[in-house]
Amino acid sequence: MQVFGSHATYPSTRLPLFARNVVATSQPLAAQAGLRMLLAGGNAVDAAIASAAALTILEPVSNGLGSDAFCILWDGRQLHGLNASGTAPAAWTPAYFQRKYGIDARQPPKRGWDSVTVPGAVAAWVELSARFGKLPLADVLQPAIDYAERGCAVPVVVRQKWAAAAGDAELIRQPGFATTFLPGGQAPALGEVFRFPAAARALRAITATRGEAFYRGEIAAALAAHARAHGGAMTEADLAAYAPQWVQPLGQDYRGHTLHEIPPNGQGIAAQMALGMLQCFELGSLKVDAAATQHLMIEAMKLAFADIYRHVAEPAAMACAPEHLLDPDYLAERARCIDPSRAQDFGPGALPRGGTVYLSTADADGMMVSFIQSNYMGFGSGVVQPDWGVSLQNRGHAFSLDAAHANVVAPGKRPFHTIIPAFLTRAGQPLMAFGVMGAHMQPQGHVQTLARMLDWGQNPQTACDAPRWLVNHDGSLSLEAGMDAAVAQGLAALGHRLTTLRDSYQDFGAGQFIWRLGDPAVEGYVAASDPRRDGQAVGF
Repeated sequence: MQVFGSHATYPSTRLPLFARNVVATSQPLAAQAGLRMLLAGGNAVDAAIASAAALTILEPVSNGLGSDAFCILWDGRQLHGLNASGTAPAAWTPAYFQRKYGIDARQPPKRGWDSVTVPGAVAAWVELSARFGKLPLADVLQPAIDYAERGCAVPVVVRQKWAAAAGDAELIRQPGFATTFLPGGQAPALGEVFRFPAAARALRAITATRGEAFYRGEIAAALAAHARAHGGAMTEADLAAYAPQWVQPLGQDYRGHTLHEIPPNGQGIAAQMALGMLQCFELGSLKVDAAATQHLMIEAMKLAFADIYRHVAEPAAMACAPEHLLDPDYLAERARCIDPSRAQDFGPGALPRGGTVYLSTADADGMMVSFIQSNYMGFGSGVVQPDWGVSLQNRGHAFSLDAAHANVVAPGKRPFHTIIPAFLTRAGQPLMAFGVMGAHMQPQGHVQTLARMLDWGQNPQTACDAPRWLVNHDGSLSLEAGMDAAVAQGLAALGHRLTTLRDSYQDFGAGQFIWRLGDPAVEGYVAASDPRRDGQAVGF
């Protein structure tokens, strides 16, 4: 059994939770929804679905019924991966967008129907329930229905994000947004009860039809009609053709453990690449909170991003197999590009040939679930089908319109995706279900928290609490407010361009972690929930 230190190194209001059945989410009532399933005899999958559905009501600033989702789960014998990211409507081509938005358009728009791919989260719930759940789907979705009908008081962090969205002119003019999410013309106040009866109606229809209403029934018809009325291209045929994909998670060894991520079209491979490079350095011999140590991790992350932004897309569209990006010789070669004495800007290497919510659950029988769903960029597209309360993601914005790029838009294609659940094993056995929310912060959060646990033995809550850095798209570096001033000065002296974050949605992420201590029916688990969100870990 792993022995962790108990010293709280960093300021936090959280302590680790020890229990045999655990749910960790970014919103307390959603965690309780999952816990109710475990108390009712359900398993970790039932708990994950209940929490995920509840989060669409309780944290609409980050996800909704129109979200995408990914999952990695240990069923007691092996790992399974589920890719429930959305596909492009049949009408989407570079020419479609260039006709509408100009020949110089580089990607689909950020908001509106032309940013919406077919939503996958509801299909993920149904698929997971059918294959691994113990309880009826009606029971599992009931807490979300109750929250939507009776309403719940808006908590602190959710209210902050809601208020920020209310000032976004582009967002609030999207069809259905203001009438749904700005009652009385403004964001709900802290502690104000928000009710969402339209979403309750949709959840009841999803329950009654096991998801068919959403993809082939009355909700699908309403979504297609709403798209037509507001200039979108999505049709009933696009929705009916959708199905999530079961995939084999990719593995990357690190310090005697293996980090598993969903393969592309997601960015989880970036965390694996960075850790593969860091294998070449003895991090554990260095001080954890030192500029020189953090510099090595930052440079590895920058190298990984340089590759994935050039090469990662749907596997069929990639010029290389995902496994080539994890080739040990290639990662060692990339690691040699790191100069311990200065920061650099990196391009992609020459490859060898050949608004998000995250939750984790675990039960006393050993099932563990790592689950993530998102509308992207907070409220996503801003589009809401008002009769059914379906708030839609804007993942189509991540496509490229460059015909030579691997991530170029095409009918039925899945875009490059930022949301990534993660899973850790040791010697083929399950160890931790975890994830960190926050767009391109996610693989960076995986690397920072995992290195703290495996190189320095920090317990999950301490690793979660530690101040973080964020490599931005332009190569600049943002540091969290709690970062030691000496570390900031040291990084600046190494040549890192330090910037201040001003976008409330692009923050330093928020994680949930469940670590297996031994026999789950005896020793159970230790869990952590990020203090950067309203959430908590609960268990019994």
